[in-house]
Amino acid sequence: MFLGIDTSNYTTSAALYDSDNNSAVNFKKPLPVKSGEKGLRQSDAVFHHTVNLPEVVPEALNTCRNISAVGVSVRPRDAEGSYMPCFRSGYAVAAAVGAALGVPVFEFSHQAGHIAAALYSAGKLSRIGSKFIAFHFSGGTTEAVLVTTDQENVFKCEIVAQSLDLKAGQAIDRCGVMLGLDFPAGAELDRLAQKSEKRFNLKPVLKDGNPCLSGVENQCEKMFKSGENACDIARFVIEYIGETARLMTDYLTDKYGKLPIIYAGGVMSNSIISAKLCDDKSRFFAEPQFSSDNAAGVSVLAAYKLGVIR
Repeated sequence: MFLGIDTSNYTTSAALYDSDNNSAVNFKKPLPVKSGEKGLRQSDAVFHHTVNLPEVVPEALNTCRNISAVGVSVRPRDAEGSYMPCFRSGYAVAAAVGAALGVPVFEFSHQAGHIAAALYSAGKLSRIGSKFIAFHFSGGTTEAVLVTTDQENVFKCEIVAQSLDLKAGQAIDRCGVMLGLDFPAGAELDRLAQKSEKRFNLKPVLKDGNPCLSGVENQCEKMFKSGENACDIARFVIEYIGETARLMTDYLTDKYGKLPIIYAGGVMSNSIISAKLCDDKSRFFAEPQFSSDNAAGVSVLAAYKLGVIR
C-alpha cells in the first residue's frame, strides 16, 4: 500500500494506492473560502492545511498502516523556481510519516500528480514511460505539456501550449462568484449550465496554439449586466473553455502527430467540456474525483518509483 499527500491551494488530500489490485481511495477536505471571495492567500491556505492534515492523514492511515512508501506533492510543477508555500505543509507531514514508519518518501510536483491520477483513472498507467500529451486545466494552470520520461521525476513535461493571460479555472470561478456561487465554483457552474438550452457561436483566440482567455471574463460580465439568464452565462463560459481546449488539441495534433492525449485537472472534470473532446479513441479523461485536486496520483507515482508498477 502506498500513501499519497497533496496540499494544493484549495484542498487537503491524502490517498491510498493498493498496487496488488490497482485500486486507489481518496481522502479529501476542502479549504474554507468565505462566501463572495475568489480565493485564498497562501498564508491562509497553509494555516487551513495545518488544521485539515491531522484529520485527513489519520483517516487514511486508520484504513491501512501497512505502507511501503509515501508520495507527496512539494511544488506546483517540475521547473526551476516552481514553489508555493502550501505544499510545504504536506511535505512536513509526509516526512514525519515516512520517518515514523521507516519507509521512503518520494517528492513529486502537483502537476505530475494530476497527470498520474488521470492515467490511473483512465486505465492507462501503461503510458508511463511513453510519449504523450497531457492537458492540465485548473485554477492556477492552463497548459498542454509534451510528456516523456524522466528518471528522477518520472515525467518530463515540456510546455507546448499555455494560456497567455487568464487561466481556465480562474475564468470559471470568477464567473461563478459573479453569479452568486460559492468558490471554487466549477461543480455548481456545471450543474447550472446543464439547465441552459442556448448555444453560442464561439471564436476563442489562440496565438500559435496558446489561448487568450481574459476576453471570456469580460463577455460574461457584459452578459450579466444585460440581464442574461444565469444558466446561459454559465453555459457560455464552459462552452468557451471547451472550444478553446478543442482548438488547442487540433493544433497540437497537427504539430506533433496523433499522440495519445490525457486531460487532467479540475476543469477537465466538467461534463460539457469532456463531451466536446472525447470523440477520439486516443483521448482519455479521468473520473471527476481523480481530475480535481487529489493525492491518488502521487501515491501511484510512489509505487512506480519503488518499482511495483511497470
